[in-house]
Amino acid sequence: MNNAIGILREEKNIWERRAPLIPKHIKELKINYNINSILQPSKIRIFSEKNYKEAGARINEDLSNCSVVLAIKEIPNKYFKPEQTYMFFSHTIKGQKYNMPMLKKMMQLKCNLIDYEKITDKKGRRLVFFGKFAGLAGMIDTLWAFGQRMAYKKISTPLQEIKQMIRYKDLDEAKKSINKVGKIIAQEGLPDSITPFVIGIAGYGNVSKGVQEILNELPVKQISPSQLNNLQKNYSKKIIYKVVFKEEDIVEPINKNKKFVLQEYYKKPNQYHSIFHDYIDKMNILMNCIYWSKQYPRLVTKDFVEKNYEKIKKLQVIGDISVDINGAIEFTEKSTSSSKPVFIYDPLKKKILDGFQGNGIVIMAVDNLPCELPKESSKAFSDSLLPFIPSVVNADFSNEFKNLDLPDEIKKAVILHNGKLTPDYEYINKFL
Repeated sequence: MNNAIGILREEKNIWERRAPLIPKHIKELKINYNINSILQPSKIRIFSEKNYKEAGARINEDLSNCSVVLAIKEIPNKYFKPEQTYMFFSHTIKGQKYNMPMLKKMMQLKCNLIDYEKITDKKGRRLVFFGKFAGLAGMIDTLWAFGQRMAYKKISTPLQEIKQMIRYKDLDEAKKSINKVGKIIAQEGLPDSITPFVIGIAGYGNVSKGVQEILNELPVKQISPSQLNNLQKNYSKKIIYKVVFKEEDIVEPINKNKKFVLQEYYKKPNQYHSIFHDYIDKMNILMNCIYWSKQYPRLVTKDFVEKNYEKIKKLQVIGDISVDINGAIEFTEKSTSSSKPVFIYDPLKKKILDGFQGNGIVIMAVDNLPCELPKESSKAFSDSLLPFIPSVVNADFSNEFKNLDLPDEIKKAVILHNGKLTPDYEYINKFL
């Protein structure tokens, strides 16, 4: 292996135009660390081959001589080479069934796998991520979806003027468009039939910050979950009410004599149950921005919406940015794409139908939202990834894992070392 990094082209779908490193940083790696870069040719990558060549990179189909190979999404099995090191979002840490064959292939070839999702600081906060951009695009697409859903119901709103993020040139153009809509709302208000207009946001991390950045372009007032009950008595049609839900708003201890303790909830979620259903009938839009796994209570269940559908008809659209299939939003039956971004879940028939038409709740569940902001998200991602590249390129992966010289942030993200699951990830064996 030589002192070079390879960048694979993204092949998962036509919308995946992002790059893990931008041309500017390719140039910096060459000048400051003598690290060469080779990119597979791509017709859709947001930065052109000319940009990369000018930065000193080579374009070549073959990346077999690279020390480290980078990608964004899952890598097709045909590209894995024996004993090579790969960095990408593997989507394997929850034992995702659809990616176990890929992981097995890497194990057979004695590959090393570093997952961006697990590059964290001492407090467990992610250091290399696209989350904010998922929030930005997800909120724009959800506002668009709400406007379209209301148009189908023959309710005219200023939100009809908002487009899907992929229809804007860039984030700046999208924000200006939404700001114009906000001024109309502030002047003319929203229809009586949909006010008080409430957008609930489950979560307060990077995804939630992106969501709220878009909402700041509108006439928004933040209220607490406890203020929702009295909002019907005193509200303005010219304001959109934003509610951010934290863990203590979503669940409570099963034992009524106990108080909510955050770390206890993380460690013993079976001792808590959801109280989120108390808020569902008060929201027009719900944005799901939380990390979820099976041991935690769901935000919204199929059973609840079936039994309470008439009561909760105010809730028209769910922006499920987290896109856990049958997860926190139990009726997120599938992920969607930028070309077909929404479906309707009919709780009475227990069926889904693509598009805005029909009875039920609209679900926006695009699973690669940062793709809709390819340039902005690639720049931010590359900024966060760049500092770690030299140490990964220079690491000797032939050493035993305990002697592998990597920064702590990277070492804890090594899922496979020479084809074997590292100690923190041995639990994945049960999914294999």
